[in-house]
Amino acid sequence: MNETTLADLAPGESGQIVEIEGRGILAQRLVDMGLYPGVAAKVVRRAPLGDPIEVDAEGTFVNLRHEEARFVKVKKL
Repeated sequence: MNETTLADLAPGESGQIVEIEGRGILAQRLVDMGLYPGVAAKVVRRAPLGDPIEVDAEGTFVNLRHEEARFVKVKKL
């Protein structure tokens, strides 16, 4: 399986979320933003210094810090 994290995808690349690593408030926040297993997520763009990352999660656009995106495991599409 070709797994990586959302933080490692380049703008224009997509992946299907397979796991939210970690527990607690951060994991719940990611789920509340629409990032959970089974969702297709595409990196739209990165800020000039790489932070934040704009993500299209099946029509819901969210901005994540690089540190947060590292907790979202994806299978590249």
